[in-house]
Amino acid sequence: MEKKKRSGWRKLGRVLLYIFGSFLLLFIALAIYLVSVSRMDPPVIADPQALQLQRKALDSTAYTIGNNWFRKSNSGLYEMYVEGAPFERGVINGKLSGELIRRQEDNFVAQLRKMVPSTFYIHFLKYFIGWFNRDLAEHVPEEFKEEIYGESFSASTHYDYIGTNYARLMNYHAAHDIGHALQGMMLVGCTSFGTWNDHSADSNLIIGRNFDFYMGDKFAEDKMVVFYRPEQGHNFMFVTWGGFTGVVSGMNDKGLTVTINAAKTSVPTAAATPVSLVAREILQYAENVQEAWDIAKKRKMFVSESFLVGSAADNKAVVIEKTPEGMDMYSPDQNFITCTNHFQGDSLGSLASNKLQIRESASEYRYERLTELMKESGPNTVQKTVDILRDRKGLHGANIGMGNEKAINQFIAHHAIVFEPKKKMVWVSTAPWQLGQFVAYDLNKIFSMHGLDSDHEVYDSAQNIAADTFLLSKDFAAFQTYRKLKEELLNGETIDIKALVASNPEYYHTYVLAGDATFKRHDFAEAKQYYETALTKVIATKGEEDHIRKQLALCNSKIQANH
Repeated sequence: MEKKKRSGWRKLGRVLLYIFGSFLLLFIALAIYLVSVSRMDPPVIADPQALQLQRKALDSTAYTIGNNWFRKSNSGLYEMYVEGAPFERGVINGKLSGELIRRQEDNFVAQLRKMVPSTFYIHFLKYFIGWFNRDLAEHVPEEFKEEIYGESFSASTHYDYIGTNYARLMNYHAAHDIGHALQGMMLVGCTSFGTWNDHSADSNLIIGRNFDFYMGDKFAEDKMVVFYRPEQGHNFMFVTWGGFTGVVSGMNDKGLTVTINAAKTSVPTAAATPVSLVAREILQYAENVQEAWDIAKKRKMFVSESFLVGSAADNKAVVIEKTPEGMDMYSPDQNFITCTNHFQGDSLGSLASNKLQIRESASEYRYERLTELMKESGPNTVQKTVDILRDRKGLHGANIGMGNEKAINQFIAHHAIVFEPKKKMVWVSTAPWQLGQFVAYDLNKIFSMHGLDSDHEVYDSAQNIAADTFLLSKDFAAFQTYRKLKEELLNGETIDIKALVASNPEYYHTYVLAGDATFKRHDFAEAKQYYETALTKVIATKGEEDHIRKQLALCNSKIQANH
């Protein structure tokens, strides 16, 4: 009997060992597959002579390579002009702005580590993104691949464990799409609008937008205003950061503008053309609405997005709406247009997912507030556009707390921008967010320059728009206190909860933070009060309201259990 028992255990051990071995082989095979498909081969460059180019320093913050130049303006913005063939442009961009490329990746990876602290999961993420983006290069025009490859020679050597320089820069161009699609993060929860004819004081088209993209404070420190004279296509400007040649906000020398707004999307199965590169192609090759539509139509995307396209040739703006499955155009009958984070076209606007987005997100509320402000302000001007972009109130001027996603100014903007396409004028915000001065650039002047004179500013100082006086207020000081206390709390430090509440008392999320902190230390009665107060405020999304109600129910059950 004992011998049979031992024999049975041995058989079970062999079975378990076989199963374990099979899983191990499967895991190794999967790992090999992921490593192999996550490799991204760079394009073949016929003439790599551009790599021999060297920059010349004009001073400690200004450099040139031939006609190309880079400088840090006294406004705090970095300015750069680049011309030439694709690979050459990339190399020059990298050599001129290399410090920013490397610093921005440091900031990006640091924020990623904050969100994903495990080294194992970082490596898993690397192979998952590699697998997900395995066909990315097939959906990117050769011109842009060559440009990104040229830029990659100036990227950091510290992140080889994530991927090659080229693979990392290519994947960073799809980072917005991946985060948007897989987590519904809505990292780009932007607001944009335009006016023309009788809705503009001088009848010309005016467009304003907030790019509400937040990846930590450091990520927004080094904003770049870049001017490109490509070998093919139109000259154009765009606002970006080191290492990113896609477009989120820009205008070309034909007076065509492009800005992007995220919309509700389903989880994709594989990569396609990143949204920012579709916007880049439109900016470089379109000069009117129809040409912009034709370019967007030929590109497959894997997330849903709205492109607000303004056209000097048409003296109007439209929203081109695009999903992985369909496409629509919203062209209003009136002489103004508004765009937040839901679709408005006849076909995509009727989608069940879009209706859910309207019901459960902050998009519709922000859209209504934007429409309200445009009606109140009368015929639009550049100054009025800036004032609207800075608005921090709720509907009818209600105080909904500082930082609320339902406000036009959420205090997270990477940048805000205003365009006057017919005049080829653009205004770009300086820190903090859209509250600093808006710096004016004249594209006609910049594209007629021959090199950089270090003694003269590139921007048009006479047309700059002053910083918001809100920066000098007690409310702004209180908001700074709120952000500091919130950061300390999220880092696990002990803070004065009452001071946190006092710093931003009309914001629902203040009470959520206070409730979560007191719940964590098992003070359920106090946490309950905070959650109940949160429910009396204007809450941004249905998901956040559900969280508050769930926590409140937990508090009630804990209090009852303790009695």
